[in-house]
Amino acid sequence: MGKKIWFLTGNLGKVKEAQQHLHKLGYEVEQLVIDEEISEPQSDNLQSVAQAKITQALPYLPNDDDMLLVEDAGLFVEHLNGFPGVYSAYVLKTIGCNGILKLLSHLESEDPVMNGQMRKAEFQSIAALWNGDKIIFGNGKCPGWISQQIDGEGGFGFDPIFIPFDLDVIGNPLTAGNYGETSTHGATFAAVELEKKQLFSHRMRALNEIISQL
Repeated sequence: MGKKIWFLTGNLGKVKEAQQHLHKLGYEVEQLVIDEEISEPQSDNLQSVAQAKITQALPYLPNDDDMLLVEDAGLFVEHLNGFPGVYSAYVLKTIGCNGILKLLSHLESEDPVMNGQMRKAEFQSIAALWNGDKIIFGNGKCPGWISQQIDGEGGFGFDPIFIPFDLDVIGNPLTAGNYGETSTHGATFAAVELEKKQLFSHRMRALNEIISQL
């Protein structure tokens, strides 16, 4: 097994996704849990938040030659001017998936293509990795739309209300109404297997961008 990556997160779903993806690339991933509270800066920039977390957590690395990973993601809803965005974790805890559905309840259609256009959203992810020398960053996006109801019991966060756009033959996302080589066929991230989700995942795209720099 290759070099160890400690993933600073309290979200076991994120750890599982990273382990499954990075193990195939030769990296061992373990969750880093520390007693001290990591403060999150009030910033509208995901990269600033990720960098601040890396800086605070570095003294807690078990071994000097290990790597440290943090990842921050947000759901950006077009009709809500990008809300909840960087505040996604707080919004999830306060109004949850049902709250987002209520905010978009006036934008509903029997036509799935119209829903994809009116309820457009995207997940954005920024991953930061301390490689023993410097911090490197990776970005990932997954465009799609907000479903009309909660669907599925898997995933985490806003997965039960997010449907990704189809992907073309080389894995690039298409737009609403275009059918591609890879599709969830209208199912949310919470209603598909993890292997299927990772084909679309903003988080996996961010991690791939980081690994390509190592």
